[in-house]
Amino acid sequence: MEPAKQVPRPRDPAEVARIHLLVAVGTDRHPFDRLVDWLCEWHAEVADRVDLTVQHGHTRAPRLPDAVPFLCHDALQAAMAGSDLVVCHGGPATILEARRHGHLPIVVPRDPAHGEHVDDHQQLFCRRLGAAGMVALCESREELRGALGSGLADPDRFTVSTDAAAADAQRAAVRRVGRIVDELVAASARRRHRAWWRWTPPGRDGARR
Repeated sequence: MEPAKQVPRPRDPAEVARIHLLVAVGTDRHPFDRLVDWLCEWHAEVADRVDLTVQHGHTRAPRLPDAVPFLCHDALQAAMAGSDLVVCHGGPATILEARRHGHLPIVVPRDPAHGEHVDDHQQLFCRRLGAAGMVALCESREELRGALGSGLADPDRFTVSTDAAAADAQRAAVRRVGRIVDELVAASARRRHRAWWRWTPPGRDGARR
């Protein structure tokens, strides 16, 4: 059986030239200024062509239309269903929801070096998904602008099949990747916290063992 394809939502003729973009940074308590700032810069150049909804979480409220701190589950589902493109952080739940709605999400993982998370698990997770073609991974402003430019020119490049079997396989694959990343993060944490010295009691002859 042919996999079900993403069916574009009916568009009002007046909207045909405009793209609907959803940005979701999740609910993590760390701000994600970097992503929001990049989106603000880009949107200023394409505001006449892009309708933007930004769920900015604990990041400072951007000076953009339709910017909200959080969306309840139903509101997030409606926003994803009504969007042509989805940009999000590297949270597994957000990525899976975007794909369930037929989107190939444009993903910018949080970077602990910028105070965006407690560790690098989003980066490890998203790099593996990016290598598998399950997300459009962007780790720099230039990569994000390139992906958004491609999406603006042809939104269909960022759609995926949405049949139930594929969705189940995707969830299983993401869980497997998540377990691998959890193990990598745990191993990294153990290395960081391991003492650089270890005291060894002397033997009976006074020599250290």
